Amino acid sequence: MQNQTDQIKHVSDIIKVMNGGIEFYQEAKSKLDNSTYQAFFNRMIVAKKEAVADLQKFAVEEQGELENESSSLVKARQVYTKLLSKVSGDSTAFTYIDQLEEVEDKALEELDLALERHQAQDCEIALRRIKVSMKECHDEMKALQKMAAQHSS
Repeated sequence: MQNQTDQIKHVSDIIKVMNGGIEFYQEAKSKLDNSTYQAFFNRMIVAKKEAVADLQKFAVEEQGELENESSSLVKARQVYTKLLSKVSGDSTAFTYIDQLEEVEDKALEELDLALERHQAQDCEIALRRIKVSMKECHDEMKALQKMAAQHSS
């Protein structure tokens, strides 16, 4: 039995955000035909799938089973984006990119919350490694967001 300091905490929530991000990026890929976006979104999907794969063993330790759900907050952003794209004359690309950048913010926020808690050593190492990868994703998305904003102006 693990003692209090060796417990896994908050990993399932991170996986839910990652799963939601994967779904959202896949939807964005299907809606936007720009090859630059497609390649970019593919990189984001791969990074999130790798993070989920790395974290699943900790989810099993945390809750006794794999985590396959998606974050309701990410799903809400996805629905909002669909609605906004249909109702407004705004650039669909900008709308998707803007909301996907918010998903990247949420992924980092959830990782920070998990890292604020005392984790088992192997979990903390994995979380720190994944945070570096998600920070890179966030920074790329932020740059893409700025580029899209310039093109929509």
